Amino acid sequence: MPEHRSQEYHRRRLGEALREEIETLLEGELADPRIGLANVTEVQLAPDNKVAHVFVLVQGDETDAVRTLEGLEAARGYVRRQLAERLRLRRPPDLYFALDKSQQYGARIEQLLKRVHPKKA
Repeated sequence: MPEHRSQEYHRRRLGEALREEIETLLEGELADPRIGLANVTEVQLAPDNKVAHVFVLVQGDETDAVRTLEGLEAARGYVRRQLAERLRLRRPPDLYFALDKSQQYGARIEQLLKRVHPKKA
């Protein structure tokens, strides 16, 4: 069992390191005009560390989000090479970018709860 815990700990640390480095790349090194204001909220690694799902929160409307995802997909190879160099990874994970819609879901749940339980004055 201790081996399993250490692998999980390593995966969490690697995921956080990937998140920070991708965030740094988004902030200033990717010159694609399609990529708007975006933040990396989470990186989920597969158990074998070969695949990483990168969740991105994009400022703006749905059109901005779609364009940003297109830009990120186009820059996937560059980002992957940069991660390999910066984190000294022999085999960096394949990156898959997705929109993080958790804030939208949270706002919708809040809206529904307010409708069901209106505040008493």
